[in-house]
Amino acid sequence: MKKLAVIILNWNGSGLLRQFLPAAIKYTSGDEVDLFVADNGSTDDSLAVLKDSFPEVKVIELDKNYGFAEGYNRAIAATHYPYTILLNSDVEVTENWWQPLLRFMENNPNAGACQPKIKSFRNREMFEYAGAAGGLLDRLGYPYCRGRVFDSIESDKGQYDSHPEEIAWASGAALTVDTELYLKLGGLDPQFFAHMEEIDLCCRMRAQGRPSFFVPDSEVFHVGGASLNQGNPQKTYLNFRNNLLLLHKNLPEKRGRKILFVRRLADTLAFGMFLLKGDLGNAKAILKAHSDFKKMRKNYTSLPSTDYMRTIPGADRFIVADHYLPFSGHKR
Repeated sequence: MKKLAVIILNWNGSGLLRQFLPAAIKYTSGDEVDLFVADNGSTDDSLAVLKDSFPEVKVIELDKNYGFAEGYNRAIAATHYPYTILLNSDVEVTENWWQPLLRFMENNPNAGACQPKIKSFRNREMFEYAGAAGGLLDRLGYPYCRGRVFDSIESDKGQYDSHPEEIAWASGAALTVDTELYLKLGGLDPQFFAHMEEIDLCCRMRAQGRPSFFVPDSEVFHVGGASLNQGNPQKTYLNFRNNLLLLHKNLPEKRGRKILFVRRLADTLAFGMFLLKGDLGNAKAILKAHSDFKKMRKNYTSLPSTDYMRTIPGADRFIVADHYLPFSGHKR
């Protein structure tokens, strides 16, 4: 059996398949790797495109759209290679992109997950929003990246290239996992549906003593926003709701209550900012996110006893203050 499965999850993305599969096929081959497309119940011509234009690609047909999380869970359970790369359908891979990721996982059995350098498909000298040079979490659970803080994105000048680095979370745009650990933990949380489920997974891996890493010797280019654009109220809803769920389920109860109280205050400010801009759609999305979180948190009753998130990479910062307040004392 080969060591690595690269799985692209597709839903009504025949255009993306035509655009990005040729490079994926060209650069994802060999004695150690197989390339799959898991189709999430597409209603467009995706399956016909795969059959007619890319017959060499292995296809997993799911009967409906299970979302990003459960779609991948079902695909990985059906393949079950020692290692798996979850690759977004809007990622352009490069020559020798997967080999450093596989070698790193093989040589570092303590690693639960890793990611490549993720750069912008549209502006190829810049990092890309969803992952950049590795994900971090600040003290209040706000995600940010090495190479990207909120909407401030750095050019890639080799500043993160010196060696693999431990990170808080690896991006779901090109996420390499130890398959056995992934399945043991139940994979991505289906209740998240989409957005931040990979951060939650990496937090649960860390709780098992299996941190995540950034591997600079691998590089890919990500379009980003292919499913939901930045500023879309549905994306705002999922990001706010799922970030609250992430904190609730990965923090001890006492500290979780404290952090979530502060987050309610911070999210109220975000709600107010959207109102001042006249953006009622995103303002309502925040209210709905908090309302649904209150209902959904009851589904998570087994909370951790150890506060491992205090020492997670990035937790030494209050990223909102550091980014927006010029005298916060932390250099960006």
